[in-house]
Amino acid sequence: MLQGSCFFLNRISHVILGGVGKSTVAVNLAHTLADMGARVGIFDADVYGPSLPTMVSPENRSPENRLLEMNAEKRTIIQTEYLGVKLVSFGFGGQGRAIMRGPMVSGVINQLLTTTEWGDLDYLIIDMPPGTGDIHLTLCQIVPLTAAVIVTTTQKLSFIDVAKGVRMFSKLKVPCVAVVENMCHFDADGKRYHPFGRGSGSQAWIASLIVVQQFGIPHLFDLPVRPTLSASGDSGIPEAVADPQGEVSKIFQNLGVCVVQQCAKIRQQDEEFFLHPATVRRNDRSAQSVDEWPGEQKLQYTDIPADIEPEEIRPMGNYAVSITWPDGFSQIAPYDQLQTMERVVDNLQATIQT
Repeated sequence: MLQGSCFFLNRISHVILGGVGKSTVAVNLAHTLADMGARVGIFDADVYGPSLPTMVSPENRSPENRLLEMNAEKRTIIQTEYLGVKLVSFGFGGQGRAIMRGPMVSGVINQLLTTTEWGDLDYLIIDMPPGTGDIHLTLCQIVPLTAAVIVTTTQKLSFIDVAKGVRMFSKLKVPCVAVVENMCHFDADGKRYHPFGRGSGSQAWIASLIVVQQFGIPHLFDLPVRPTLSASGDSGIPEAVADPQGEVSKIFQNLGVCVVQQCAKIRQQDEEFFLHPATVRRNDRSAQSVDEWPGEQKLQYTDIPADIEPEEIRPMGNYAVSITWPDGFSQIAPYDQLQTMERVVDNLQATIQT
């Protein structure tokens, strides 16, 4: 469970990075999941150029373009809705695009995400900006992300950027469950054309296979070049809503099924085990406990009492927990390290066998 400032995220089952850099995929995926019966929200994480106010048209839009309201008593944000999908975007605050430095952006993202009254959600889709900067790292630290859907085009250069993103998510323990190739092909004169190349000899196709095979991403989806898809984003009515039986909507339906199935598998793979607090504290590997240059242990086993208890434990995304101890020491414990520590059950089994 999340604690502290992340209280409103406790009632969200899955958090999906939908459409990294491609708002069209994020919005249509969200409405597809909603059509499947899920409770869905969209968080527009692009403070510099928010797309959500253009791509959806909530009925309660004001002339000032303000859709986010504050609950002054609770000091929380009240989200807006469009066709049952809950929405939060910096652009709904009436500010438009922002000009600010990285640390300030991280604070805005934190406030928007953690103080919004999301309610009960099955999926929260986060529409990410392009790149691998402060916003991405901030989100991966604020909330345990269930999975990422990578969006790209078929050019080789685009796949180089995608590889960087996949590696970042891998380090932060966020599994990538699907790749969506945008603008893959178009149909004309009874034929199918691939403007950026296709086939066993094209560089684009080779790059696509590298991403899927090298990084083990199980599913690849192709989106065609469609004027209606572009027009739907400009009109404020997503393609999945405007033409639910169309070719593009069927692709999003397949993507939605994929996301649901992969999230279910990820949840089943979660491992639960118990560690003694003293064991965790004694195995701290920070510079305060271990001399980095010679690698000598500064923190001694006897320095930590056996009955020590943490004051607070907060998750840091999918890769670590932050632990505050009674003496004021703050420990960052990566999950990979926690899995290697001696477990309480292991101790009990050893005692029984003895």
